[in-house]
Amino acid sequence: MASILLIAGDFVEDYEIMVPFQALQAMGHNVEAVCPDKKKGDSIKTAIHDFEGDQTYSEKPGHHFSLNASFADIEASRYDALVIPGGRAPEYLRLDERVLALVRHFMEADKPVAVICHGAQLLAAAVSLSGRRVSAYPACAPEVRLAGGEFAEIAVDQAVTCGRLVSAPAWPAHPEWLKQFNALL
Repeated sequence: MASILLIAGDFVEDYEIMVPFQALQAMGHNVEAVCPDKKKGDSIKTAIHDFEGDQTYSEKPGHHFSLNASFADIEASRYDALVIPGGRAPEYLRLDERVLALVRHFMEADKPVAVICHGAQLLAAAVSLSGRRVSAYPACAPEVRLAGGEFAEIAVDQAVTCGRLVSAPAWPAHPEWLKQFNALL
């Protein structure tokens, strides 16, 4: 059983926090979800992103997700792996040096990291992606490339593993993304 840290924030993509949070626990892992400046029992708002034939995804109000750990209590060394869901949260979380330091810890320690959709924005802000093949929502391809990574153009229901990093374009990839991540745990 792995101890997994999940970093999220307001307007995280609903499925991309709910599904891995629950599925990884069902697999027997301990998952602690945190948000900067929030504590255990606080909630964050989620957003539901859907693919309805428009030029980009649509966004609808999601749920209130209850955090089960306090950001202030996080000690990265206590965790075996990291999950970074997408949505709009990574856009502003990448401005928080404390979050970037956590991401760096997992990447530099070569611990398993699972990133999906816009979560690649946070990854690209924290570390060089040189030598890494990374998938993300296609609108994040420039950031992956600017961070030195090779953007993996894969189907929306697929995932890619590069070393100890598993990435995927969006929530339709959950079965493959979670299967590949679990294989690293």
